[in-house]
Amino acid sequence: MAYWLFKSEPSTWSWDDQVARGSAGEEWDGVRNYQARNFMREMKLGDKGFFYHSQTEKAVVGIVEVAALAHPDSKTDDPRWECVDIRAVRPFAKPVTLETIKADEGLAEMVLVRNSRLSVQPVTEAEWRAVCALGNTDPD
Repeated sequence: MAYWLFKSEPSTWSWDDQVARGSAGEEWDGVRNYQARNFMREMKLGDKGFFYHSQTEKAVVGIVEVAALAHPDSKTDDPRWECVDIRAVRPFAKPVTLETIKADEGLAEMVLVRNSRLSVQPVTEAEWRAVCALGNTDPD
């Protein structure tokens, strides 16, 4: 299993919006960055991801899983853009802020710390477990 991080502005698509989609999940559409698109092409069914609120909150607020493999983004006719579908698994017991992540020396190499603008990014298993621990949330 691989781990990922999905960033969204809560005013555009929030954790509550994701949860409301239920087991059907939702397309992670609108990504227009080649590196992020390529990461979605690598994803497998059941891979887990952090749901991260960007902009004002800047915090990991929940766990999602990949529910559909990469497919054409329904929001565009441009064949270059693909997306995956994700569904909510559970909220974080305690949101983990970017400030908290940056303060943890063990997370200094996390993509979120080094390239906070990338909307879809990989997370190592060690980073996954560390962030879950910071949020008092079961990593499994």
